[in-house]
Amino acid sequence: MKKIQHIHLLLVCISLTACSISESQEKTVSVPGPVPAKPDTVQTASAVVPEAVLDTSDYKKRMKDLANGDSSGRWPVKAPLPLPGAIFPFNRVIAYYGNLYSKGMGILGELPKKAMLQKLKNEVGRWEKADPGTPVVPALHYIAVTAQGAPGRDGKYRLRMPFHQIDTVLKWSKEIDALTFIDVQVGQSTLQEEIPRFKKYFKLPGFHLGIDPEFSMKDGATPGTRIGSFNADDINFVIDYLAEIVRDNELPPKILVIHRFTQDMVMGYKDIKKVPEVQVVIDMDGWGGKPLKTGTYNTFVYRQPVQFTGFKLFYKNDLKGGSTGLFTPKELLRFKPRPVYIQYQ
Repeated sequence: MKKIQHIHLLLVCISLTACSISESQEKTVSVPGPVPAKPDTVQTASAVVPEAVLDTSDYKKRMKDLANGDSSGRWPVKAPLPLPGAIFPFNRVIAYYGNLYSKGMGILGELPKKAMLQKLKNEVGRWEKADPGTPVVPALHYIAVTAQGAPGRDGKYRLRMPFHQIDTVLKWSKEIDALTFIDVQVGQSTLQEEIPRFKKYFKLPGFHLGIDPEFSMKDGATPGTRIGSFNADDINFVIDYLAEIVRDNELPPKILVIHRFTQDMVMGYKDIKKVPEVQVVIDMDGWGGKPLKTGTYNTFVYRQPVQFTGFKLFYKNDLKGGSTGLFTPKELLRFKPRPVYIQYQ
């Protein structure tokens, strides 16, 4: 298991030096606080929102199916029924991840828009063929706060992207009827400081969130020099924050994706809240060959259940070191539990 951690940490160090935005670029794109969007930029969010009726019998059947015959009692996780309009477990989300300023941080940003959206459409088709009984929802997952290897103006080792980039991703999502996620890497900042900046976006029904413990440097370390962490209190703050927005605006549930590939990245998993307004996904992060990724999933996702699961695939880095290739949809559907959120980087 240490091997995949070391491999991934090396990738982080490379990305923070070669792929992150330089200090000179920061002068043009860093925003010290919320930037008001134009009045017409966030009136709608592209979203696949199911009918506002929760079929409880279908819900239970699909949750059991996701457990994929697990007999340990871990899955499916006991949790309150979600609000009507929940994406999971009725759908599977296939997301493209990245940043529009960098070709090295993911497929979203690496390819031109048209080619990227076509490639995503092709992946959606592969998943539809592999599991015809589960509707597939495309998503664009944009890194809105990036960890940095330098302290920056305020010493927080993170860089906030301008809001107009989020508006661009929202526009692209609308064109393909996709969900939109933002990802937040806090560096030496906190979730309490970063998340409320995006409140106007969270009021949109198709807008969701990912948080990355890897870059939460509670000990004051520089991002990329070691693996960071979130505890249950950190995560529960986000859950409570999103849940309040859902209730106040009568929205379908939000999805909260939490990346994980080590033990200490998520502390106190048993204390993470389960509420009708938020659907929590533990996303198996980290890159390497299939045996390593299988071990990571079984150790840190399967054995420490929270609610739903995800799986991250790296188009380039998963193919290094004599790899036998990316996991196929059919291979991932054999996992216990079956992941509902698949992220391609």
